[in-house]
Amino acid sequence: MSKKKIFVQGNEACIQGALYAGCRFYAGYPITPSTEVMEQMAANLPKVGGKFIQMEDEIGSIAAIVGAVAAGEKAMTGTSGPGFSLKQEIMGYAAMAEIPMVVVNVMRAGPSTGYPTGPSQADVMQAKWGSHGDSPSVVLVPSSVQELFYETIRAFNLAEKYRTPVVILFDEVIGHMREAITIPEPGEVEVIERAKPDCAPEDYKPYEVKDGKVAPLAAFGTGYRYHITGLYHAEDGFPTADQQYIHDTNMRLVNKIEDNKADICENEELFLEDAETVVFAYGVSAKSAKFAVKELRAAGIKAGLLRPKTIWPFPSDAVEKISKTAKKIIVPEMNLGQIHGEVERYAAGRCEVQGIFRVDTEPIHPKQIMNAVLGVPVEPTVIPDVVDFTARG
Repeated sequence: MSKKKIFVQGNEACIQGALYAGCRFYAGYPITPSTEVMEQMAANLPKVGGKFIQMEDEIGSIAAIVGAVAAGEKAMTGTSGPGFSLKQEIMGYAAMAEIPMVVVNVMRAGPSTGYPTGPSQADVMQAKWGSHGDSPSVVLVPSSVQELFYETIRAFNLAEKYRTPVVILFDEVIGHMREAITIPEPGEVEVIERAKPDCAPEDYKPYEVKDGKVAPLAAFGTGYRYHITGLYHAEDGFPTADQQYIHDTNMRLVNKIEDNKADICENEELFLEDAETVVFAYGVSAKSAKFAVKELRAAGIKAGLLRPKTIWPFPSDAVEKISKTAKKIIVPEMNLGQIHGEVERYAAGRCEVQGIFRVDTEPIHPKQIMNAVLGVPVEPTVIPDVVDFTARG
């Protein structure tokens, strides 16, 4: 059977992926440049028996999807910039209560309301540390419209598998660019469904972990009665003051992600076998980086690309590996060095780490990356007319 092919923008591909994954509830609030995600969910969810609600604000939106998940649905909300900041408290709540849900953040330039129609990559640290406490973080960073479709499905799968909130983080350029994408047939891509309890309702404990696996989550209204709270809680869901249990619970919440990095982290690697200079790039910056690396290779320069699809947990093993063979790692990003610092930390002095930082709402140009690889000084807002492939800094 032939696959369906459609010409859509990134925000629309995101909702196509969500619907494919079984999302049947969306609560949101309009904010540029993510509004199309909400609009398309409003138009499409009723067609598949789902529900859409526009809430009074960003906090109400994310709180509503917590309720929808507790009622048994797969749920998503989306936002940008300041709205993502407002959602952080409930994201911490969802991490503690182990609510599997998906949050979309279409990044725009900040701080504050900043430049709503301009792209940025400055929310990557907020996606990791935005909530309070040591909470787990799973954050995916697609770099194309087609990949956004598949990564949205993967976000729902990871949320259900690990009973945790998952963030899909992309910028305005990815959100608004249009590409032809292929929609696979139902069943062609794995969709993970929520684990249900197999015990009697009177025996059910919503946080009873067996064999190191996450506990199954019963839906309210199906005969299973239990308690949900943002407080530290025992296996029955009710608050506890037991210090050992509090410690063990915090470690379990974090380690269920960190101990499964091999399953959660995905990267694209290009020309790394003999690369002397490696470009570490994500999101829209990776588009420029891939073009630059291919042009450099064509000119006989040993450049390579490491592109994470998962930015949190951080691909520390991959960075450590390339730092042992490369002379330099270049990190282009549309912020003032948020991920550059992480790359530098895991490179641990084994090679030079150079950043290209741009915060003027324009994407980093391939020529800027090529010049950095060649050792030519790079001005963040100046696009060079030519690239001298014979140059060496």
